[in-house]
Amino acid sequence: MSEKFGIMVCGHGSRDEGAVAEFAQVAEGLRKLMPDMPVEYGYLEFATPIIRDGLDKLREQGVNRVLAVPGMLFAAGHVKNDIPSVLNTYAAKHDGFTIELGKELGIDPKMIRAAGARIQQALDAAGNDVPMHETMLAVVGRGASDPDANGNVAKVMRLLWEGFGFGWGETVYSGVTFPLVEPGLEHAARLGFRRIIVFPYFLFTGVLVRRIYEHTDRVAERFPDIDFVKAPYLNDHPLVIETFRERAEQILTGDNAMNCGGCKYRTQVLGFEDQVGLDQESHHHHVEGIGTGDAHEHRHHHHDHGDAHHHHHHGHGHAHHHHPYPHADHPLGPKTLK
Repeated sequence: MSEKFGIMVCGHGSRDEGAVAEFAQVAEGLRKLMPDMPVEYGYLEFATPIIRDGLDKLREQGVNRVLAVPGMLFAAGHVKNDIPSVLNTYAAKHDGFTIELGKELGIDPKMIRAAGARIQQALDAAGNDVPMHETMLAVVGRGASDPDANGNVAKVMRLLWEGFGFGWGETVYSGVTFPLVEPGLEHAARLGFRRIIVFPYFLFTGVLVRRIYEHTDRVAERFPDIDFVKAPYLNDHPLVIETFRERAEQILTGDNAMNCGGCKYRTQVLGFEDQVGLDQESHHHHVEGIGTGDAHEHRHHHHDHGDAHHHHHHGHGHAHHHHPYPHADHPLGPKTLK
């Protein structure tokens, strides 16, 4: 049987309809860049189509070898556990159907250039009355219970800081880890810079991006002498789409291995030593495709791995637990922004 390739973009999913629509635009952009292959997409949770639906569509088009690309910036639990579990389960149920998973977008010159373009938009809108050495950059990462992923956000911040020549740079997070946006910006505001650029290093909009901007406004009210400038998130910048294309092609060239040197599941990372060798399984089967919008009712209280024993409680009578985050009681986090 001859091989027919297809591409599957695997997203996390969101209750926010805007975020879901923006993710679909990325898949559409990838179709234009790779017209010789069918491209489908799906989500782990909170939105449709789910990943299985996208794989079904590829099979219906005669695809028997799937190049799966994580639609995520960094490799934390979703890329290392949840997506592989869903893909492996699907492949095991369909003989002759091969799925190969590529690596996350990660630290990439194209991604840094896309981020730089968004920051430049903010600088252009703010005007040139404040010199760069009196301007500070604050990069906001999603935040994870994986220190390797959190460290990558700090590296992105440093590359942008040094690339632009900002006077200073700080990294803050929207949840799970620390420091959160508000205490992080409070700290930054005391360093004496005239302007602070707040850049959410996020692919898409959603509740967290809106909260990042809201928390920025809160701190700005307390420091009226500082010009707080909110930069746009990455969205479907052409260089982001180009990075997705490269990740798919790297599966074929064999250059798709993640850097697992700092992975807490593979080696003893300071503070996370007891998580080496944990079973890797998806925890999202129970919220696949539950939909978006305020009209949807699902009692899913997601504590974002920040609680001491991150529980998912559900109206359908079961719960599951993630490994406890060792800094769950940190005074500068790690509860998700409220």
